[in-house]
Amino acid sequence: MTRVVTFGEIMARMACPGYKRFQQAMPGTLNVTFAGAEASIAASIAYLGGDAIFVTALPPHPIADACIADLRSLGLDTSQILRTPQGRLGLYFLEQGANQRPSNIIYDRENSSIAITPPDAYDWDAILQDAEWLVLSGITPALSRNAMEVTMRAASEAASRNVRIACDANYRGKLWRWEPSTEPRQLANRVMRQLMPMVQLFIGGHQDAASILGTEDSLGPIELARELTSKYPQIRRVAMTRREDSSASQNRFGGLLYDQNCDQLYEAPEQHEGYLISHIVDRIGTGDAFAAGLLFALTTPGLETPQTAIRFATAAGCLSHSVEGDFHFGSRAEIESLMNGDATGRVRR
Repeated sequence: MTRVVTFGEIMARMACPGYKRFQQAMPGTLNVTFAGAEASIAASIAYLGGDAIFVTALPPHPIADACIADLRSLGLDTSQILRTPQGRLGLYFLEQGANQRPSNIIYDRENSSIAITPPDAYDWDAILQDAEWLVLSGITPALSRNAMEVTMRAASEAASRNVRIACDANYRGKLWRWEPSTEPRQLANRVMRQLMPMVQLFIGGHQDAASILGTEDSLGPIELARELTSKYPQIRRVAMTRREDSSASQNRFGGLLYDQNCDQLYEAPEQHEGYLISHIVDRIGTGDAFAAGLLFALTTPGLETPQTAIRFATAAGCLSHSVEGDFHFGSRAEIESLMNGDATGRVRR
Protein backbone atom coordinates (compact mmCIF):
# COMPACT_ATOMS: atom_id res chain seq x y z
CA MET A 1 0.00 0.00 0.00
CA THR A 2 1.33 3.42 -0.97
CA ARG A 3 2.28 5.58 2.02
CA VAL A 4 1.26 9.24 1.78
CA VAL A 5 2.73 11.84 4.16
CA THR A 6 0.95 15.15 4.59
CA PHE A 7 2.58 18.07 6.38
CA GLY A 8 0.81 21.18 7.61
CA GLU A 9 -1.22 22.85 10.33
CA ILE A 10 -4.26 21.45 12.09
CA MET A 11 -6.56 23.88 13.89
CA ALA A 12 -9.71 24.00 15.95
CA ARG A 13 -12.63 25.12 13.81
CA MET A 14 -15.19 27.23 15.67
CA ALA A 15 -18.38 27.34 13.60
CA CYS A 16 -21.59 29.22 14.22
CA PRO A 17 -24.56 26.85 14.51
CA GLY A 18 -26.52 26.52 11.29
CA TYR A 19 -26.39 29.72 9.28
CA LYS A 20 -26.15 32.20 12.14
CA ARG A 21 -23.99 35.30 11.85
CA PHE A 22 -21.19 35.79 14.37
CA GLN A 23 -23.17 38.45 16.21
CA GLN A 24 -26.15 36.10 16.49
CA ALA A 25 -24.10 33.15 17.75
CA MET A 26 -21.98 34.90 20.37
CA PRO A 27 -22.28 35.02 23.29
CA GLY A 28 -23.43 31.43 22.97
CA THR A 29 -22.34 28.05 21.66
CA LEU A 30 -20.00 27.35 18.75
CA ASN A 31 -19.52 23.95 17.14
CA VAL A 32 -15.90 22.84 17.60
CA THR A 33 -14.22 20.39 15.22
CA PHE A 34 -10.67 20.03 13.92
CA ALA A 35 -9.59 21.28 10.53
CA GLY A 36 -6.76 22.11 8.16
CA ALA A 37 -6.14 21.37 4.49
CA GLU A 38 -3.28 18.90 4.87
CA ALA A 39 -4.94 17.16 7.82
CA SER A 40 -8.17 16.98 5.86
CA ILE A 41 -6.43 15.35 2.89
CA ALA A 42 -4.75 12.80 5.15
CA ALA A 43 -7.99 12.07 7.02
CA SER A 44 -9.88 11.44 3.79
CA ILE A 45 -7.19 9.10 2.45
CA ALA A 46 -7.17 7.14 5.72
CA TYR A 47 -10.98 6.99 5.82
CA LEU A 48 -10.92 5.51 2.31
CA GLY A 49 -8.55 2.81 3.52
CA GLY A 50 -5.26 4.31 2.39
CA ASP A 51 -1.99 4.53 4.32
CA ALA A 52 -1.61 8.14 5.45
CA ILE A 53 0.54 9.84 8.06
CA PHE A 54 -0.06 13.41 9.18
CA VAL A 55 2.82 15.55 10.47
CA THR A 56 2.49 18.83 12.34
CA ALA A 57 3.57 20.53 15.59
CA LEU A 58 1.17 20.86 18.51
CA PRO A 59 1.41 22.07 22.11
CA PRO A 60 1.31 19.48 24.93
CA HIS A 61 -2.15 20.13 26.35
CA PRO A 62 -5.47 18.23 26.51
CA ILE A 63 -7.11 19.98 23.55
CA ALA A 64 -4.21 18.96 21.30
CA ASP A 65 -4.52 15.46 22.80
CA ALA A 66 -8.17 15.42 21.72
CA CYS A 67 -7.14 16.58 18.26
CA ILE A 68 -4.67 13.71 17.89
CA ALA A 69 -7.22 11.20 19.22
CA ASP A 70 -9.69 12.42 16.59
CA LEU A 71 -7.13 11.85 13.82
CA ARG A 72 -6.29 8.39 15.13
CA SER A 73 -9.96 7.45 15.15
CA LEU A 74 -9.97 7.92 11.38
CA GLY A 75 -7.06 5.53 10.92
CA LEU A 76 -4.32 8.13 10.57
CA ASP A 77 -0.74 7.54 11.66
CA THR A 78 0.04 10.38 14.11
CA SER A 79 3.36 9.01 15.37
CA GLN A 80 5.39 11.88 13.87
CA ILE A 81 3.34 14.75 15.28
CA LEU A 82 5.80 16.90 17.21
CA ARG A 83 4.73 18.03 20.68
CA THR A 84 6.41 21.28 21.64
CA PRO A 85 5.86 23.75 24.50
CA GLN A 86 6.43 26.60 22.08
CA GLY A 87 3.39 28.00 20.32
CA ARG A 88 -0.32 27.30 20.43
CA LEU A 89 -3.15 25.54 18.64
CA GLY A 90 -4.37 27.69 15.76
CA LEU A 91 -8.06 28.57 15.44
CA TYR A 92 -10.44 29.66 12.76
CA PHE A 93 -13.98 30.93 13.10
CA LEU A 94 -16.60 30.14 10.46
CA GLU A 95 -19.85 31.81 9.54
CA GLN A 96 -21.59 29.64 6.93
CA GLY A 97 -23.00 31.48 3.96
CA ALA A 98 -26.39 30.88 2.39
CA ASN A 99 -27.99 31.96 -0.86
CA GLN A 100 -26.35 35.23 -1.95
CA ARG A 101 -24.49 35.74 1.36
CA PRO A 102 -20.98 34.21 1.21
CA SER A 103 -19.32 32.28 4.01
CA ASN A 104 -16.87 34.23 6.14
CA ILE A 105 -13.73 32.97 7.89
CA ILE A 106 -11.70 34.72 10.58
CA TYR A 107 -8.23 33.25 11.22
CA ASP A 108 -6.49 33.22 14.59
CA ARG A 109 -3.28 31.35 13.72
CA GLU A 110 -0.42 33.69 14.62
CA ASN A 111 2.31 32.02 16.69
CA SER A 112 0.78 28.58 16.32
CA SER A 113 3.24 25.77 17.03
CA ILE A 114 3.83 24.97 13.38
CA ALA A 115 4.35 28.66 12.57
CA ILE A 116 7.30 28.98 14.98
CA THR A 117 8.86 25.49 15.20
CA PRO A 118 12.13 25.44 13.20
CA PRO A 119 12.89 22.92 10.42
CA ASP A 120 15.56 21.06 12.42
CA ALA A 121 13.05 20.11 15.13
CA TYR A 122 11.46 17.51 12.84
CA ASP A 123 12.88 14.02 12.32
CA TRP A 124 12.79 13.94 8.53
CA ASP A 125 14.31 10.48 8.29
CA ALA A 126 11.50 9.00 10.36
CA ILE A 127 8.81 11.16 8.74
CA LEU A 128 9.70 10.14 5.18
CA GLN A 129 10.61 6.51 5.84
CA ASP A 130 8.77 4.27 3.31
CA ALA A 131 6.89 7.30 1.94
CA GLU A 132 6.03 7.50 -1.75
CA TRP A 133 4.23 10.85 -1.68
CA LEU A 134 4.56 14.03 0.36
CA VAL A 135 1.56 16.36 0.27
CA LEU A 136 2.08 20.09 0.85
CA SER A 137 -0.15 23.09 0.29
CA GLY A 138 0.09 26.82 -0.22
CA ILE A 139 -1.51 27.43 3.17
CA THR A 140 1.24 26.41 5.61
CA PRO A 141 3.97 28.62 4.03
CA ALA A 142 1.52 31.52 4.24
CA LEU A 143 1.53 31.43 8.05
CA SER A 144 5.00 32.82 8.73
CA ARG A 145 8.48 33.05 7.30
CA ASN A 146 9.46 30.12 9.52
CA ALA A 147 6.54 28.02 8.27
CA MET A 148 7.63 28.79 4.72
CA GLU A 149 11.16 27.63 5.52
CA VAL A 150 9.85 24.41 7.10
CA THR A 151 7.70 23.73 4.02
CA MET A 152 10.71 24.19 1.74
CA ARG A 153 12.80 21.95 3.98
CA ALA A 154 10.12 19.25 3.87
CA ALA A 155 10.08 19.45 0.07
CA SER A 156 13.87 19.30 -0.24
CA GLU A 157 14.08 16.38 2.19
CA ALA A 158 11.46 14.52 0.15
CA ALA A 159 13.16 15.32 -3.15
CA SER A 160 16.52 14.06 -1.86
CA ARG A 161 14.85 10.72 -1.05
CA ASN A 162 12.99 10.45 -4.38
CA VAL A 163 9.65 10.91 -2.63
CA ARG A 164 7.19 12.46 -5.05
CA ILE A 165 5.55 15.73 -4.04
CA ALA A 166 1.94 16.75 -4.55
CA CYS A 167 1.13 20.41 -3.93
CA ASP A 168 -2.34 21.92 -3.56
CA ALA A 169 -1.83 25.62 -4.28
CA ASN A 170 -4.67 26.76 -1.97
CA TYR A 171 -4.14 30.54 -2.05
CA ARG A 172 -5.61 32.28 1.01
CA GLY A 173 -5.76 36.04 0.65
CA LYS A 174 -6.25 36.62 4.38
CA LEU A 175 -2.90 34.96 5.07
CA TRP A 176 0.50 35.73 3.43
CA ARG A 177 1.05 38.75 5.69
CA TRP A 178 4.49 37.93 7.09
CA GLU A 179 6.29 40.31 4.71
CA PRO A 180 4.35 43.56 5.09
CA SER A 181 6.18 45.28 2.23
CA THR A 182 4.90 42.69 -0.27
CA GLU A 183 1.32 42.32 -1.44
CA PRO A 184 -0.09 38.89 -0.40
CA ARG A 185 -0.59 37.50 -3.90
CA GLN A 186 2.90 38.60 -4.95
CA LEU A 187 4.42 36.99 -1.86
CA ALA A 188 2.50 33.78 -2.48
CA ASN A 189 3.61 33.66 -6.12
CA ARG A 190 7.25 34.21 -5.18
CA VAL A 191 7.22 31.38 -2.65
CA MET A 192 5.21 28.96 -4.78
CA ARG A 193 7.57 29.52 -7.71
CA GLN A 194 10.41 28.36 -5.46
CA LEU A 195 8.44 25.25 -4.52
CA MET A 196 7.22 24.27 -8.00
CA PRO A 197 10.54 22.80 -9.30
CA MET A 198 10.21 20.02 -6.69
CA VAL A 199 6.57 19.16 -7.42
CA GLN A 200 5.32 16.23 -9.54
CA LEU A 201 1.55 16.67 -9.09
CA PHE A 202 0.04 20.17 -9.07
CA ILE A 203 -3.48 20.60 -7.69
CA GLY A 204 -5.30 23.90 -7.68
CA GLY A 205 -7.79 26.20 -9.28
CA HIS A 206 -7.38 27.78 -12.69
CA GLN A 207 -6.51 31.14 -11.14
CA ASP A 208 -3.88 29.56 -8.87
CA ALA A 209 -2.00 28.10 -11.84
CA ALA A 210 -2.32 31.28 -13.92
CA SER A 211 -1.08 33.45 -11.06
CA ILE A 212 1.97 31.29 -10.36
CA LEU A 213 2.83 31.36 -14.07
CA GLY A 214 2.15 35.08 -14.37
CA THR A 215 0.06 34.40 -17.45
CA GLU A 216 -3.42 35.22 -18.68
CA ASP A 217 -6.29 33.80 -16.64
CA SER A 218 -8.23 33.52 -19.90
CA LEU A 219 -6.15 30.59 -21.15
CA GLY A 220 -8.01 27.33 -21.53
CA PRO A 221 -7.29 24.49 -19.09
CA ILE A 222 -5.13 22.43 -21.43
CA GLU A 223 -3.11 25.46 -22.56
CA LEU A 224 -2.56 26.49 -18.94
CA ALA A 225 -1.53 22.97 -17.93
CA ARG A 226 0.86 22.77 -20.87
CA GLU A 227 2.47 26.06 -19.84
CA LEU A 228 2.84 24.84 -16.25
CA THR A 229 4.48 21.55 -17.27
CA SER A 230 6.65 23.35 -19.80
CA LYS A 231 7.98 25.79 -17.22
CA TYR A 232 8.31 23.08 -14.56
CA PRO A 233 9.05 19.89 -16.54
CA GLN A 234 9.10 17.59 -13.52
CA ILE A 235 5.34 18.22 -13.06
CA ARG A 236 3.76 15.23 -14.76
CA ARG A 237 0.12 15.88 -13.93
CA VAL A 238 -2.00 18.96 -13.30
CA ALA A 239 -5.39 18.68 -11.57
CA MET A 240 -7.92 21.47 -11.32
CA THR A 241 -11.42 21.83 -9.99
CA ARG A 242 -14.12 23.55 -12.04
CA ARG A 243 -16.72 25.46 -10.09
CA GLU A 244 -19.63 27.62 -11.16
CA ASP A 245 -21.09 29.55 -8.24
CA SER A 246 -24.75 30.39 -8.62
CA SER A 247 -24.85 31.30 -4.94
CA ALA A 248 -23.37 30.15 -1.63
CA SER A 249 -26.02 27.42 -1.61
CA GLN A 250 -25.81 26.16 -5.21
CA ASN A 251 -22.75 25.31 -7.32
CA ARG A 252 -21.79 23.17 -10.26
CA PHE A 253 -18.66 21.15 -9.56
CA GLY A 254 -16.31 19.31 -11.91
CA GLY A 255 -12.70 18.28 -12.24
CA LEU A 256 -9.88 18.21 -14.78
CA LEU A 257 -6.67 16.18 -14.95
CA TYR A 258 -3.92 16.87 -17.48
CA ASP A 259 -1.42 14.07 -18.09
CA GLN A 260 1.83 15.40 -19.53
CA ASN A 261 2.94 11.94 -20.61
CA CYS A 262 0.24 11.70 -23.27
CA ASP A 263 -0.60 15.43 -23.54
CA GLN A 264 -4.25 14.74 -22.81
CA LEU A 265 -6.88 16.44 -20.66
CA TYR A 266 -9.39 14.26 -18.82
CA GLU A 267 -12.64 15.72 -17.50
CA ALA A 268 -15.25 14.60 -14.99
CA PRO A 269 -18.10 14.11 -14.96
CA GLU A 270 -18.03 13.40 -18.70
CA GLN A 271 -21.76 13.53 -19.35
CA HIS A 272 -22.50 17.14 -18.39
CA GLU A 273 -20.95 20.41 -17.22
CA GLY A 274 -20.41 19.34 -13.64
CA TYR A 275 -22.41 17.94 -10.76
CA LEU A 276 -25.26 20.25 -9.83
CA ILE A 277 -25.10 20.73 -6.06
CA SER A 278 -28.34 22.47 -5.20
CA HIS A 279 -28.05 22.42 -1.41
CA ILE A 280 -24.53 22.90 -0.06
CA VAL A 281 -24.23 21.73 3.53
CA ASP A 282 -20.59 22.82 3.93
CA ARG A 283 -18.23 23.98 1.18
CA ILE A 284 -15.12 24.10 3.41
CA GLY A 285 -12.82 21.15 2.78
CA THR A 286 -14.35 20.10 -0.55
CA GLY A 287 -11.13 20.84 -2.43
CA ASP A 288 -9.27 18.72 0.12
CA ALA A 289 -11.66 15.84 -0.54
CA PHE A 290 -10.95 16.24 -4.27
CA ALA A 291 -7.18 16.18 -3.68
CA ALA A 292 -7.45 13.18 -1.36
CA GLY A 293 -9.66 11.33 -3.81
CA LEU A 294 -7.19 11.96 -6.59
CA LEU A 295 -4.16 10.74 -4.63
CA PHE A 296 -6.03 7.71 -3.35
CA ALA A 297 -7.18 6.80 -6.86
CA LEU A 298 -3.76 7.32 -8.48
CA THR A 299 -2.21 4.96 -5.92
CA THR A 300 -4.94 2.29 -5.88
CA PRO A 301 -5.08 -0.59 -8.39
CA GLY A 302 -8.24 -0.39 -10.46
CA LEU A 303 -8.59 3.38 -10.01
CA GLU A 304 -5.19 4.59 -11.21
CA THR A 305 -5.87 5.41 -14.87
CA PRO A 306 -6.18 9.18 -15.42
CA GLN A 307 -9.83 9.11 -16.51
CA THR A 308 -10.91 6.90 -13.61
CA ALA A 309 -8.81 8.86 -11.11
CA ILE A 310 -10.34 12.22 -12.02
CA ARG A 311 -13.84 10.73 -11.99
CA PHE A 312 -13.20 9.39 -8.48
CA ALA A 313 -11.65 12.66 -7.25
CA THR A 314 -14.50 14.77 -8.63
CA ALA A 315 -17.16 12.51 -7.13
CA ALA A 316 -15.36 12.71 -3.76
CA GLY A 317 -15.26 16.50 -3.95
CA CYS A 318 -18.93 16.62 -4.89
CA LEU A 319 -20.04 14.41 -2.01
CA SER A 320 -17.97 16.42 0.45
CA HIS A 321 -20.40 19.33 -0.06
CA SER A 322 -22.97 17.22 1.80
CA VAL A 323 -20.86 16.67 4.94
CA GLU A 324 -20.57 19.18 7.77
CA GLY A 325 -17.01 19.92 8.83
CA ASP A 326 -13.68 20.06 7.03
CA PHE A 327 -13.11 16.30 6.99
CA HIS A 328 -14.94 14.20 4.41
CA PHE A 329 -16.56 11.07 5.82
CA GLY A 330 -17.24 9.51 2.43
CA SER A 331 -16.64 5.83 1.72
CA ARG A 332 -15.11 4.38 -1.41
CA ALA A 333 -18.40 2.64 -2.19
CA GLU A 334 -20.35 5.91 -1.99
CA ILE A 335 -17.87 7.72 -4.20
CA GLU A 336 -17.82 4.94 -6.79
CA SER A 337 -21.62 4.84 -6.80
CA LEU A 338 -21.78 8.54 -7.69
CA MET A 339 -19.00 8.36 -10.29
CA ASN A 340 -20.87 5.48 -11.93
CA GLY A 341 -24.02 7.54 -12.31
CA ASP A 342 -26.12 7.16 -9.16
CA ALA A 343 -26.76 10.79 -8.25
CA THR A 344 -30.36 10.43 -7.06
CA GLY A 345 -29.66 10.58 -3.31
CA ARG A 346 -32.42 8.04 -2.66
CA VAL A 347 -32.74 6.66 0.85
CA ARG A 348 -30.92 3.34 1.27
CA ARG A 349 -33.08 0.95 3.28
